[in-house]
Amino acid sequence: MKKILVTGCNGQLGRAIRKEYAASDVEFINTDVVAGNGIVSLDITNIDAVMEMVKDTKPDIIINCAAHTNVDKCEEQQDLAYKINAIGPRNLSIASSEIGAKMIHISTDYVFEGNGTRPYIEFDKPNPISAYGRTKLEGENFVKQFADRFFMLRTAWLYGDGRNFVKTMLSLAETHDELSVVCDQLGSPTSAVELAKMIHFLEKTDNYGIFHATCEGDTNWAEFADEIMKRAGKTTRIKHVTSEEYKKMNPASANRPAYSILENYMLKLTSDYRMADWHDALDVYMKELLG
Repeated sequence: MKKILVTGCNGQLGRAIRKEYAASDVEFINTDVVAGNGIVSLDITNIDAVMEMVKDTKPDIIINCAAHTNVDKCEEQQDLAYKINAIGPRNLSIASSEIGAKMIHISTDYVFEGNGTRPYIEFDKPNPISAYGRTKLEGENFVKQFADRFFMLRTAWLYGDGRNFVKTMLSLAETHDELSVVCDQLGSPTSAVELAKMIHFLEKTDNYGIFHATCEGDTNWAEFADEIMKRAGKTTRIKHVTSEEYKKMNPASANRPAYSILENYMLKLTSDYRMADWHDALDVYMKELLG
């Protein structure tokens, strides 16, 4: 039986992975910061704790879903962000090599500066403009340095079972007639379910390396919000505002890439696998969410 250790198992992707593998012959070692309900506590920033856990359980695959993903908070908590987003992946990569496990690490579109005019491919040079992006890039570097066999998946605008943009918009729509949403930041909304499917596909192969992993197609945050409201039958108006206008309303917000559309180029070069269009993935998610 295949044994998979998942960090950050209570997050959106961690939950989606468990559902994706529900019908598979797999033993999960579910870990997160807080233990309980079959979840084991693991601090990925502690190398001794990681080594002990990995040597005791001997997983075939380690999937790192743990991250400090609050982009604004990362600016204020840079030491913590580096510990979770860089040191954590380093520790897991060292441990994976120690026991010969495959390492799967989740990264982000925010490793790019976002001033491009075409979708970023895996061969483009990262240049992050926020603490979140910088710490995630260092995590990538550590994985490349210490993991013998790794899949690194850069994703974007993730939503699933947990706190996310879709649920925030629907919640705010209950009490607001109008919401201001940025219209000049471009990307690809990605379902955690679709990302979990891609992980399941890749981990069975020896097709190692860096992969972009987003749903097909692209949009901006305001248009994404429009699509959410339409599917939910909400009358709340989405006011399209620029990043500059939004920054005036929320001066503490971190810099975000204006153009962070990712092309799943490596996936297309090396396999026939394709992720769903973001509209279709959103349809599936909304139907399940709204019943």
